[in-house]
Amino acid sequence: MSLIQGLVSEFKRLPGVGEKTAQRFVHSLLKKSNREAMKLADQIREVVERVHPCNICGSFTELEECAICTNPNRDVSLICVVEEAHEVEAIERTSGYSGLYHVLGGRLSPLDGIGPQELNLASLFQRVKRSISSVREVVIATNSTVEGEATAIYLEAVIRPLGPKVTRLARGIPVGGDLDYVDASTIVEALAGRTEM
Repeated sequence: MSLIQGLVSEFKRLPGVGEKTAQRFVHSLLKKSNREAMKLADQIREVVERVHPCNICGSFTELEECAICTNPNRDVSLICVVEEAHEVEAIERTSGYSGLYHVLGGRLSPLDGIGPQELNLASLFQRVKRSISSVREVVIATNSTVEGEATAIYLEAVIRPLGPKVTRLARGIPVGGDLDYVDASTIVEALAGRTEM
């Protein structure tokens, strides 16, 4: 295997990157000056060496605890549980949530050998138990996939007996959506989660 094909293969291991995109990445790098290409390599090395999961929530940070967990203005009575760290960023961009987070690092998937032990669950349960008087609500924001739903059901079964209210993100018809183009399961979810006007 040539050096170029080896790098293409490495890029293809990234999510959402196929053969053609990987080839474009490699050829773009080869067109850059050595200085520019090495700057990218140095940046990747620095991120890998210095960024790690937050000791509290599991999101990525350069410090021991992330900026959200250490922010005194956050609502400590709310914990939003997400599958992956990039989902924290997606929720934060909305500016509509002021609580804390917990990153699972994946979702339950028995067929892939991912059970509760492979996820960042023990620390979530410890957080809820330790702060039982201050955590009022745990918002489960796993994805609407079979695995995401199974993870949500599992979390609800374990967390509810600990005391806090357990909620799930609402799902349904997107703003600006046309009923003619919405699939049946989304309409069912929207009807089940309807609220009073």
